[in-house]
Amino acid sequence: MPRTTDRFLDIRRDPHSGELLARGGDAEAHSILQRAGFVAVVRLHESYHRAPAGLTEDDESRLATDAVGRLRALGYHVDCDEPFDTEARPARYPTLGASVSHLAERLRKATDTAEAADILTELTAPHDGILAGFEETLGALAEFFDGLGNATDPHTARRLRYLADEYIRVIHSDLAHTRERLADRHAPHPGRRPCAEQVPDHEPERSAVCACPPPPRALPAPAPPPVGATRLRR
Repeated sequence: MPRTTDRFLDIRRDPHSGELLARGGDAEAHSILQRAGFVAVVRLHESYHRAPAGLTEDDESRLATDAVGRLRALGYHVDCDEPFDTEARPARYPTLGASVSHLAERLRKATDTAEAADILTELTAPHDGILAGFEETLGALAEFFDGLGNATDPHTARRLRYLADEYIRVIHSDLAHTRERLADRHAPHPGRRPCAEQVPDHEPERSAVCACPPPPRALPAPAPPPVGATRLRR
């Protein structure tokens, strides 16, 4: 079986700079590293994670040890410096992001426009929908930057308010309109009818387990033209 490289990580101090660095892993591993406290570094030819600036060596060791335990608890293979090795396997609880992603799974299984509209309402509800909460969170973060005191902080606060006003509200308005159109439509999805898991008496295939038609077959990609062939001009 081929080795799945995105399930392997290294968490070590760089031998030259002494920086605490984490390398490897997939998107889920990167989320775990950031929740443990690491900072993502994305460059042209590489991506990795580092410890936040200004931590003591003891704080960095605690951060790295926590990350090793969290990653191994989910089956990742982590090579690390000896001080970071741990037998701890912290429990992981559902995140808010995972709850939002569950809406995508529900939409993939939706069988009619009413069901899709109900799911979309979780995004667009004006008082307690996800986008309303996102907009409020950006506003609260802008207020936080207003009081930090650095010269660039007011600019960051204005940028956050701009994102909330010019982008989140536009997305909210567009999706709310889409939700209203779905709610008025009252139509089943032609490719997603509910499956009763029953075989009709006239079914000729004895191996059938339901009456659903087979999924549509993907058309094969056209073969590339032979080398030296002349393309027709329109």
